[in-house]
Amino acid sequence: MSFLRWVSEKLSVESLRDLDLFGEQAQGLSHRKAHEDSRESLRSLPRRDTMGSFQPDSSCYELLAVIGHGLDDLMTVNLARYRPTGEHVAIRRINLESCTNDMVIYLQGELHVSKLFHHSSIVPYKSVFIAENELWVISPFMAYGSARDLICTHFADGMTELTIAYILLGMLKALEYIHRMGYVHRSVKASHVLISADGQIYMSGLRSIFSLIRHGQRARVVHDFPQYSVKVLPWLSPEVLQQNLEGYDSRSDIYSVGITACELANGHVPFKDMPPTQMLLEKLNGTVPCLLDTTTIPPEELSMKPSRSGADSGICEGPAAGGVGHSNGEPSSSASTGAHPYNRTFSPHFHAFVELCLQRDAEKRPSATALIGHPFFKQIKRRPSEALPELLRPVSPITSFQSSQSQDSPSGMASLESDLSYLEVDDWDF
Repeated sequence: MSFLRWVSEKLSVESLRDLDLFGEQAQGLSHRKAHEDSRESLRSLPRRDTMGSFQPDSSCYELLAVIGHGLDDLMTVNLARYRPTGEHVAIRRINLESCTNDMVIYLQGELHVSKLFHHSSIVPYKSVFIAENELWVISPFMAYGSARDLICTHFADGMTELTIAYILLGMLKALEYIHRMGYVHRSVKASHVLISADGQIYMSGLRSIFSLIRHGQRARVVHDFPQYSVKVLPWLSPEVLQQNLEGYDSRSDIYSVGITACELANGHVPFKDMPPTQMLLEKLNGTVPCLLDTTTIPPEELSMKPSRSGADSGICEGPAAGGVGHSNGEPSSSASTGAHPYNRTFSPHFHAFVELCLQRDAEKRPSATALIGHPFFKQIKRRPSEALPELLRPVSPITSFQSSQSQDSPSGMASLESDLSYLEVDDWDF
């Protein structure tokens, strides 16, 4: 009998407490990993179990369509209907028999953290259980997908400033909570920002999270480099990439917020196409990405034909005198008639916000709590549930689904898969 099959049989579908046994059995047969230390913080803090409203029974879920894969194809993500209530959910199904011991411990650390966290801006796990040889993780289905999905499909040149303000505020509220609990997220990016049908912002990507709590004490810094971090390198701060004796702390996430702000505003990620070594050198040398608009792009480039011109890297050397553009990041009317895609002007507060986040010296970066009070967010006047659906038009949330009966016909399944095709679920990480 394989090790993982033995673990699976030891796990009861009756109680989440068996996830603790899952981790202990795996850790007894593997090298100690960083997440083992993180478990100490779970023992010292009260637990808030948010996983009780959905039954830990695979027969309660009607699998509708496959909407993604991940973890080197060890994970399948399904859209499903929860039979008792009719609610639609996303289900991560992870093949435990094919996972390595290190991967099992990696996943176990994420599940422990998900049990601990309970915040309105963090994606909740509705249920976690073992079904045959698979680990099933049940999460709400996010009808708008991720912020990255929206950029790829509808906002290729970036979102409006007000839309970004709502998204960043939701991110910072989640990070404020995560940092207060003694953790560093280490995977802040647009694909880990999910938006529900009612316009609520949720942070995901807890798989790389790391605890500052060591032996009951809160460490000043950590030195661990996140596992499986190739996809997140452009967002990581200089101090995380540098891996020196000084280490890093929660302010490394603030740098990632700045990169994400540029990603949302410019439509692409700074440093994205650079080799890792060059990216590290650029960051260590103090190269700072910026918002691309009339104040940062030279006038001669703005007069060129529509293209990203020299802005592919998302990096600019500093403010330059620019032409006249619309304020608050709204594209000019000429943008639709062949003008430069970045012929717009973001507010000074937005520029200042990004500059604060991207300080080379981590000690100069504000905390998430301080950033929530930044003047940039004073433009928010309404609740996200009221404003975001309007700001995201013409995008509409995916709220109508084909039933299992219509899935029996090729046209019914094709219609459902077409609606879901723009979602880059592989990168959500839930």
